[in-house]
Amino acid sequence: MSKPSQYLLLSLPSSIVPSHHRDDALDAVSATVSPDNGSAASFPIPEFKIGTLDALVQQADELAKLESSCQAVVAKVGDALKNILEGDEAQIERMKVVNDKPVDQYLRTFSWNKVKYRADRSLSELIDLLQKEAASIDNDIRFKYSQYNQVKNTLATLQRKQTGNLSTKSLASVVDPRSIVQDSEYIETHLIAVPAQLVKEFLAAYETVAPMVVPRSAQLVASDSEFSLYAVTTFKKHATEFVHRCREQKWIPRDFKYVEGGKEEERKEVERVGGDERKLWGETLRLGRTAWSEAVMVWIHVLVLRVFVETVLRYGLPLDFVCALIRIPTSKQADRAKHNLEEKYSYLAGNAFGRDKKGRVKRDDPSEMHATGEGGAEYTPYVYYEFEFN
Repeated sequence: MSKPSQYLLLSLPSSIVPSHHRDDALDAVSATVSPDNGSAASFPIPEFKIGTLDALVQQADELAKLESSCQAVVAKVGDALKNILEGDEAQIERMKVVNDKPVDQYLRTFSWNKVKYRADRSLSELIDLLQKEAASIDNDIRFKYSQYNQVKNTLATLQRKQTGNLSTKSLASVVDPRSIVQDSEYIETHLIAVPAQLVKEFLAAYETVAPMVVPRSAQLVASDSEFSLYAVTTFKKHATEFVHRCREQKWIPRDFKYVEGGKEEERKEVERVGGDERKLWGETLRLGRTAWSEAVMVWIHVLVLRVFVETVLRYGLPLDFVCALIRIPTSKQADRAKHNLEEKYSYLAGNAFGRDKKGRVKRDDPSEMHATGEGGAEYTPYVYYEFEFN
């Protein structure tokens, strides 16, 4: 199983370098992270229309919730693909592309989709648009995957009826209509699947478990490795009691009504549902591939808006910042990269971070510090988000 791809997306003011140049700032970030912990690349973020401070604070909260929803949609589509492809990792990896690119390539060549999400729109409009798109993807994949599962389960039930043991399988191809009483006013035939180990007990007792069982009427209809199927005749007056007593004895009554051509009808039904299942499998797989691509794109665009809004709230105006995408091989290296960044840029947090007598970074009150719009997330002196793809 392939390991998750881990990423850090962060923004820092260009003032972290004397030149205030974004390229120099990116180089400084790369050097701080160090090549041993991950590779940093520029991540372009447009300048969006900025409203009031109150609106930005509210939008930060909305974006935090929306990003969680987007992650859930991506995970849901991923699970659907995994189930459809029965865990075939190679096939799943081929399906998980974004705009026909591997995820890593999409992220490293990311550019804001100006056609779908015009940057001249207000942040609230963009958030609303992305929210509706995420909901639409979620609804589409849920409906199609549910439809596929229903047909798949129906097919499995039909196939079990064809291939199961005598306690569950269809009896259309098993029972000779001459072995059962039909259209009688007073008597009827019951088909009883008796576990192999209980046959002797059944033959000794079936005549007396209920009143008016026709003596010596038990006829062996069929048998397999687990069950023997017997036809037993009773008077209709006591049929319900006989069926109830059979269940108490762990003999399994089977419902059966002979229908002319029933065997052929069942075969056609299996073929029809099998065709529906194959068709829906293809449709669900194609939708899953498209939905995963679209869901990832929506998620990353939401993440870009989170970075932008948080950057404005954290660093203020005029905007002058560098955004970097860092690909991290392992969680341990992610921790080291974050430690290096905190050590180097702790001064950006003002009084939130201090240093002890040995020069090590310390937090004055870590229980209360968190980034605006990030709920209870750990506070960092720079705008920072961590995410991964499975």
